Amino acid sequence: MPELPEVETSGRGITPYCTNQQITRLVVRQKKLRWPVETGLSRKVNGQTIHRVSRRGKYLLLEIDNGELMIHLGMSGSLRVVEESRPIEKHDHIDICLANQKIIRFNDPRRFGSFILNRQGLAHPLLEKLGVEPLEDELNPDYLYDICKNRKVAIKPLIMNSHVVVGVGNIYAQESLFRSGIHPTRPANKISRQRISRLVDEIKRVLQEAIEAGGSSLKDFTSADGKPGYFQHNFLVYGRQGEPCPYCQSQLKQKQIGQRTTVYCGSCQR
Repeated sequence: MPELPEVETSGRGITPYCTNQQITRLVVRQKKLRWPVETGLSRKVNGQTIHRVSRRGKYLLLEIDNGELMIHLGMSGSLRVVEESRPIEKHDHIDICLANQKIIRFNDPRRFGSFILNRQGLAHPLLEKLGVEPLEDELNPDYLYDICKNRKVAIKPLIMNSHVVVGVGNIYAQESLFRSGIHPTRPANKISRQRISRLVDEIKRVLQEAIEAGGSSLKDFTSADGKPGYFQHNFLVYGRQGEPCPYCQSQLKQKQIGQRTTVYCGSCQR
């Protein structure tokens, strides 16, 4: 699943091609996404100008004259910048055709993504209850410690809770907890403020490293220009169960936590 760095990379990838460009045509080939594409969407956005590309959580927001095109990549979705001559491929569901003859093409094999015209801004039901952005100042040691001190839940599902902090998916939760030396099943209220502070630093660091590397291209994701990200070469624990810990050489363990596979070091993380 594309996580926050992949979504951020997609937004940065399409920005130079679509900012201040008029939408000449919106082509919807498949309406049955996670939520059905609203009837008449093409008519409502044709002729609109894309003023800005931003992100909230895992949603990309393309600001237009009468609202925002709100795009979620789902489990396997991607955006590509292509020429008008580029042949249509399987699962190419939506095209944003621009006045500069470029197309922002939305491809989604599993159709778990979404494409919504949002006229409510951050008050939209899908956005209004999202937690803080991990790369912004709102995620700080005081904020996370105040959340944790009254929660008995394991720390890994807590930092993956989008109502607490957005965009810390399974991959980056594992990496951040390993780097900060915190066991993924440790109750949140049993972690000191000092260790929470380190966890906040590592969440920010690992996400920023992934963004700089172009996102983690697993099975389905490549960036807007078609170049894959290479952060997966920096994984210290994710997907490495049974291998030696890069710090202490103990065998990395794996278990299910909150229905998500989790790899950790039983010696370094406590």
